[in-house]
Amino acid sequence: MEDFEKRVIKDIIVEKVNLTRATYKEAGELKKLLTEDCELRFKKVIVDISRCEFIDSTFLGVLVVALKNISKIGGELRLVRPGADALSLMNNVGSLKIFNSYDSLDEAADSFNFF
Repeated sequence: MEDFEKRVIKDIIVEKVNLTRATYKEAGELKKLLTEDCELRFKKVIVDISRCEFIDSTFLGVLVVALKNISKIGGELRLVRPGADALSLMNNVGSLKIFNSYDSLDEAADSFNFF
């Protein structure tokens, strides 16, 4: 299984992270993928980090930068919430508050229909 899977659902791009530990080692690849999505002018992006049990600060930083870049082109980024430990870490550092995050991919995708 690849570390990252890209798929398109209608006009939504989904970047699924198939890692239990999302660290600086993989952050560059995610950054590349999200930069490409932004350059292709995708305005609805979901990053599914539900498999992640651990996320380090570098990986989290890539998500924050992607959020800013996608917002600059008038788009929105949604997260599918990570595992309990990573979720706790994101809550503790306050980073979860800046993202629209959902419990499932379906919920994240459906949320674009309400705006």
